[in-house]
Amino acid sequence: MPTSPGRRPDTWEGNSVSCGPWTPWPDLPIGPVVLVPTGSMEQHGPHLPLDTDTVIASAVANGIAARIEGEVFVAPPIAYGASGEHEAFPGTVSQGSEALAHMLLEVGRSLRHWALRYVFVNGHGGNVAALETAVRRLQSEGDTAQWVPCAVPDADPHAGRTETSLMLHLMPERVRLGAARPGNVAPLAEILPELRARGVRAVSSSGVLGDPRGASPAAGEAILADMIDRAVRLITADGGPPGKNADPARRVTGTDERSKTISD
Repeated sequence: MPTSPGRRPDTWEGNSVSCGPWTPWPDLPIGPVVLVPTGSMEQHGPHLPLDTDTVIASAVANGIAARIEGEVFVAPPIAYGASGEHEAFPGTVSQGSEALAHMLLEVGRSLRHWALRYVFVNGHGGNVAALETAVRRLQSEGDTAQWVPCAVPDADPHAGRTETSLMLHLMPERVRLGAARPGNVAPLAEILPELRARGVRAVSSSGVLGDPRGASPAAGEAILADMIDRAVRLITADGGPPGKNADPARRVTGTDERSKTISD
């Protein structure tokens, strides 16, 4: 059954999540794969909660944990992202792309002391620039670091059918479906220049980019499964931790010989 951030995800579709923030440190395995959900605190129209991206990223991370082999630690989410384009709406809290990149860098530098590998599981498009900057730097320092998106083809941009369906599946009690209305349904490429220059409110007074009508829990369940499948394929490609049905001969073993020097 889907779990919410902060609640122990004992099982996900019948599989155990091996460890998490509820685990005392002596019980942690040596060299786990650590999954770090990255989300946002921003408006999602009049019908979805401010932490929608964080809820989705956490659900995808828990789904990944059930599918990759070995010991997996699902970390608490990074719940504040780069959301400056939404700041005209109350409730949005953004730390900016530069600040987020530095935070991700320091999180990775800390994780390297005890994690074999770590993956940022991203639920907010505004975080991408920071993730690319931080992960590239962490890789150059010798870490086995990666980020993966919570993405599916043909998803609408923001608070439309895709995210509304996901939240109806994950946390239906927090969706105000009666308040859901179409927003700006123009292609993102068409409105992106004005959005970047003036923010989301300049192109959508409700904050919705897309049309939430037709959203359903069943659609959300299918979308979530597709997101998890795509993320697992990215993580297990090129010698990453294999899926639980993959050839165990491809499994990569790590060492503790990475640099422990922390520098900017």
